[in-house]
Amino acid sequence: MQLRSLASRRTILSVSVVLATLLSTLDSTIVNVALPHMQGSLQANQDQIAWVLTTYIVMLAIAMPLTGWLGTRFGLRRVLSISALGFTLGSVGCGFAANLGEMIFFRLVQGAFGAALVPLSQVALVQEYPRSQQARVMALWTMGVMVGPILGPTLGGYLTDTLSWRWAFFINVPVGILAYLGILEGLEASHQDHSRPFDWLGFLLLSLAIGLLQMMLDRGHSLDWFSSPEILAEAFFGALCFYMFVVHAFTTPHPFVDPHLFRDRNFAVSLALMFVIGMSLVTPAVLVPTFLQSLQGYSPLQAGTLQASRGIAAIVAILIAGRLVGRLESRLIITFGVIASAISLTMLGHFSLDTPRNDILYTTLIVGLASPFIFVPLSVAAYTTLAAERRAEAGVMMTLMRNIGSSIGISVAVTTLSRSTQVNSSYLAEHFSAFDVQRWHALGAAPGANVPTAEIVGEIQRQAAVIAYANVYYLLAVATVVVLPMVWSMRIGTLARPSSRDIEDLAAG
Repeated sequence: MQLRSLASRRTILSVSVVLATLLSTLDSTIVNVALPHMQGSLQANQDQIAWVLTTYIVMLAIAMPLTGWLGTRFGLRRVLSISALGFTLGSVGCGFAANLGEMIFFRLVQGAFGAALVPLSQVALVQEYPRSQQARVMALWTMGVMVGPILGPTLGGYLTDTLSWRWAFFINVPVGILAYLGILEGLEASHQDHSRPFDWLGFLLLSLAIGLLQMMLDRGHSLDWFSSPEILAEAFFGALCFYMFVVHAFTTPHPFVDPHLFRDRNFAVSLALMFVIGMSLVTPAVLVPTFLQSLQGYSPLQAGTLQASRGIAAIVAILIAGRLVGRLESRLIITFGVIASAISLTMLGHFSLDTPRNDILYTTLIVGLASPFIFVPLSVAAYTTLAAERRAEAGVMMTLMRNIGSSIGISVAVTTLSRSTQVNSSYLAEHFSAFDVQRWHALGAAPGANVPTAEIVGEIQRQAAVIAYANVYYLLAVATVVVLPMVWSMRIGTLARPSSRDIEDLAAG
C-alpha cells in the first residue's frame, strides 16, 4: 500500500513538473508569431512591441539565480507551487492587457515567477526518484524543455489565426492550474535550510551582469552592436559587475553562488555542454522557419507543421535515450548526440532554394533526434557527484547556462546572417556586368529600374541569403564538435550504483 502510494505520488509529480516546465519554455516562443497582431491592439510601434519579448527574457535571466537559494531556504514544494500560480496569474494579466504598459508589467510578472519552473522542476525529480530511475524520469522532463520551444510558434500561430493573440496567454491558465495542484499533491514538503544567509550584494551584482548581457544580446543587432553607445555601456558595466561578483564570491563567507560548486568536474563539463546545447537546439528552431517562409515561400502554418515533426522526433529520441542511460556508457551516448547534432547542422547548411519538402522533413527529423542523446544523460550526470544540498543551486546554473547559450547563439546567428548576406550579395553581383555600380551611376539608373534587372537583383539577394544561412549552420556545427573532448573528462560509470534512496524504497516495499 505504501509502495503504491509512493508510485502514485511520483506519477502526479512527474506530470505536474513537466506541465510547469512547459509553461516557461512554451511561453518563450509562443508569443513571437503574435507580435504583429499585438502591435495594433496595444497601439505600439515595432520597437516598442519588441519589449514584450525583451522584458520577459531579461526578467527570467535576472530572477533565475535567485531561485536556487529560494528552493533551499523555503523548500521546493512551496517555491514551485507559488511560481506556477504566479506565472498563471501573470498570463491572465497579459491576456487582458489593454495597453503596452500593462503588457510589459505582466510579462515581468511572468518572468519573475517563471524563472524557478524549469530548474527546480528538474531538481525535484532528481531528489524524489532513486538514482536507478532518474534517467527515465529525466527523459520525461526533457520533453517539456525541448518540445516547448519547438511547438511554441506552431501553437501560437494557430491560436492567433483562429481565435486571438490573447489566447497565446490564456492557454497557460489550465496548464498552470493543473501544475499547481499537482505539485501540491505530488511533492512532499522538504527540509528548509535557514543556515545560509542571503548574499544581497552577490545577487545584485550577478543580476545586473546577466540582465545587461541579455539586453546587449537582445538589442545588439538592431543597434549595430558596438557602434551604439547603449551597447558599449551595457557591455562595459555588465563585464564590470561580473568581475566584481567573482571577486566577491571568493572573498565572502556566504556567497550567493558557491564557487566550490564549479570544482566538480562533472558539473563544470555539463555547464559547457549545456551552453552548446542552448546554441544548437534553439538557434535552428528560430532560423529554419524564417528560411522556409522568406526564401522558399512556405506559409507560417506549413513551416510550423515541419517544425512540429521535429518535436515528434525529439520525443521519440528522448524515450530511447532514457532507456539507454544506465545500460550503455553515458559518455558514448553523449558523444553520439554531439556528432549527430553536428551532422544535422551540416545537413541544414546544404539547404538551397530548390530543396524539396521531403528532404526538409528528413533533415528536420534528424535535427530533432540528435539533441536528446546529449540532454538526457547529461541531465543525470551533472548531479551524480554533487551533494543533495547543492542540487537546487546546480539546477539553476544548468538552466541559466543553457539560456545564455541560446541567447548568444541567436544573436550571433542573426548578426552573421545579416552581414554574410550583404557580403555575398556584393560578391555575387561582381559576376554580372549589368550590375557594375559605376555603370549605374554613369547611366543614372538604379538597380530595379526595370523588371528584368529587379528580378536578377532579387535572385542574387536570395542566393546570398542561402549562403549566409549555410555559414551560420556550419559555424554552429564547429562549435558543437569543439566540446567533444570535454565529454571524456567526465566521471561517468556504465551503471549507477544503488543510492540511499534506492535502499529506502526497497525497505518501504
